[in-house]
Amino acid sequence: MLKRWSASARLFDVKAAVSRFGTLLSVAMVVVAAVALYRVLRDIDPHGLLLAFKAIDGRTIATSGIFVAAGYLTLTFYDLFALRTIGRREVPYRVAALASFTSYSVGHNVGASVFSGGAVRYRIYSAWGLSVLEVTKICFVAGLTFWLGNATVLGLGILDAPQQATEIDQLPLWANRVLALIILAVLAAYIAWVWVKPRIIGRDGWLLTLPGGPLTLVQIGIGILDLSCCALAMYMLVPSEPYLGFVPVSVIFVAATLLGFASHAPGGLGVFDATMMVALWQFDKESLLAGLLLFRLLYYVTPFVISLAILGTREALLGRGLRRLARPATAPLRSTAELAASAGTSAPSASEHAAALRASGLVQTVRRGRGVNHSLTPLGRSLLNGNLNAH
Repeated sequence: MLKRWSASARLFDVKAAVSRFGTLLSVAMVVVAAVALYRVLRDIDPHGLLLAFKAIDGRTIATSGIFVAAGYLTLTFYDLFALRTIGRREVPYRVAALASFTSYSVGHNVGASVFSGGAVRYRIYSAWGLSVLEVTKICFVAGLTFWLGNATVLGLGILDAPQQATEIDQLPLWANRVLALIILAVLAAYIAWVWVKPRIIGRDGWLLTLPGGPLTLVQIGIGILDLSCCALAMYMLVPSEPYLGFVPVSVIFVAATLLGFASHAPGGLGVFDATMMVALWQFDKESLLAGLLLFRLLYYVTPFVISLAILGTREALLGRGLRRLARPATAPLRSTAELAASAGTSAPSASEHAAALRASGLVQTVRRGRGVNHSLTPLGRSLLNGNLNAH
């Protein structure tokens, strides 16, 4: 027993040290980015920046916005793929799309997306009976899709355009080519590893079967499509002169995105922008800054506002729906169809609301043959009667 406690204490110390190192690294990245950004922007001409904004035509902005929308649409398949991976196929696409869009929009802007986005996901998926562990698995699989896509795009991109990586890391061209080959080799090794046989990771009560080889290729495809849409949105807003191809801009964009993500700053604020400004030095500063600000408006601010509106509306409608369903549920046992008829709503909507009530401990569900019956728990009855003193 003492040996087990000692081992647990050592593991805790290692995790604490890693956490402290990660925090210090994030702070260092933000500080370095702030200094670099200050040096780049200190001679920016406000009037020139305003003219640069006016020079970007509406069609270019609209096209960039379409690519942003396509990127967020692709993100919905992160969650759908994760749900299928953990065996929760009954959760429909519309729920996966809602959870994905709102969680990524909030996570991108609040920062620490693993926690902020995870909280939004749990709020939505818990209504469908998913546990904290299952939502954690969804976050892990979605994150794995993100990193697999990034590794593929970054490895191939650096191999094709090592000069752009050199603008960021200041390494020789040959070193960046070697780095690209290492990234692709690790990626290939992982694909081969999961292709041979089912791989299960985790410990104790948290076990996850990783997607096999063919499904991993699907993951990579989803990640590449997402990054391509995002990079195209940014590419549309980059100045047209001097000409720089899509692949070089994509390499810089993906690297800047990863550095911003690693910093845990909200939206990679400062880190992403400094990387883009430093690596794309050949462009006019005012024009490039105008493009970056518009990209932030399209990719970060607008989806964030929309997701807050969606979440707020959902909570209001859900609260009203729960109150409508709670009264019919006061009968000893009611089927989903009876709840829907009494509340004047559809059966799928009644089922979703009943799941939310059940997740909150207000309703209990009992299977009867091929159907289910719902009834209020003691807590649900007390809440409905406005009497919570006994609980």
